[in-house]
Amino acid sequence: MMYGFGDDPNPLPETVTLVEEIVVEYVTDLAHKAQDIGSKRGKLSVEDFLFLIRKDLPKLNRCTELLSIQEELKQARKAFEVDEDKLATLE
Repeated sequence: MMYGFGDDPNPLPETVTLVEEIVVEYVTDLAHKAQDIGSKRGKLSVEDFLFLIRKDLPKLNRCTELLSIQEELKQARKAFEVDEDKLATLE
């Protein structure tokens, strides 16, 4: 992740540890906040996370892009699923 954002290919272990701690803390905090929002409805959903990042447009846009790609991949996999029973009856 650090190299992708322009850091040295072999960063210092201390730097890696620090960035890891920051990311883990951010993700944990975001998950707890989403859980608090979702507990009002009784379940946690993707919309809870989208609600939390709604004011950070780059993150929101990236999340919606990744969610749409996930849906496309799901549909593509479904198109290539082979039903074993139908295949057996064709033979």
